[in-house]
Amino acid sequence: MRKSSSRAKIRKAVIPAAGLGTRFLPFSKAVPKEMLPIVDKPSIQYIVEEAVASGIEEVILVTSRGKSTVEDHFDISYELEDTLAKRGKTERLKTVQEVSRMIRLISVRQKEPLGLGHAVLCAQEVLGDEPFAVILPDDLIDSAVPCIKQLVKAYSQYGKAVVALEEVPDSRVHLYGIVKAERIKGRLYRVRHVVEKPKLKDAPSNLAVIGRYALPPEILKILARLKPGKGGEIQLTDALQELARRKMLYGYQFRGIRYDSGDKLGFLQANVVYGLKRPDLKESFREFLEKELNK
Repeated sequence: MRKSSSRAKIRKAVIPAAGLGTRFLPFSKAVPKEMLPIVDKPSIQYIVEEAVASGIEEVILVTSRGKSTVEDHFDISYELEDTLAKRGKTERLKTVQEVSRMIRLISVRQKEPLGLGHAVLCAQEVLGDEPFAVILPDDLIDSAVPCIKQLVKAYSQYGKAVVALEEVPDSRVHLYGIVKAERIKGRLYRVRHVVEKPKLKDAPSNLAVIGRYALPPEILKILARLKPGKGGEIQLTDALQELARRKMLYGYQFRGIRYDSGDKLGFLQANVVYGLKRPDLKESFREFLEKELNK
């Protein structure tokens, strides 16, 4: 049996993907929002690729009814691969096979929408007594070093929970969990308190917690004890607040640019940015955008 330790290597990541995606109705009525394409890859694939590039060995995908296409995307498609092979489409075949061989993926169900904390708790049996990462699929982060890798590195140094922090404008403070924190060095902070979606006048800072977390196994015990809060949900923020009370919570102001792919504007922005990164598209795409903007 693997030795329990808060400083053990983070090998597993939880990706909560059970949400209804109401911001993308009517599209998300039949297709999970995690399958919305960023250029030619579903947004969820970028999230899994970030996990792989960060040294994660196993992903626990937390899904709900109607999300089978997300699981299918990372499975082997015998018919498709056979057809591509017979037609000599070797590059496309390689692309498809790389997805199915990318990582070990385990799927668990969140049968009721009872909050992010509950979604993480649904993965408890698979996580065991190990530290783990949580990666929210709506937050697509473009960075030289994968965002979760930045957090995992900080976790390995301190052995305490680390959340990703980002400065947000005053007009958006009320949309996030905002931290009261003191800088330790560089981009690292000790978090004293987390205020969930405060009014601007009540916000302790403009440093927001965004969808990347490196967490110790102790947080699962905290989540299991929590009583449902507002809306009958078990909130991850409440468990983080308990860790902060115990002086076990750090924040790291990550390097990179975040796009909220769960929001229409963020989704469009991500497609433009990632489209312009593609060698096969960037010149013609840039010409098109300039033409449209100059109309």
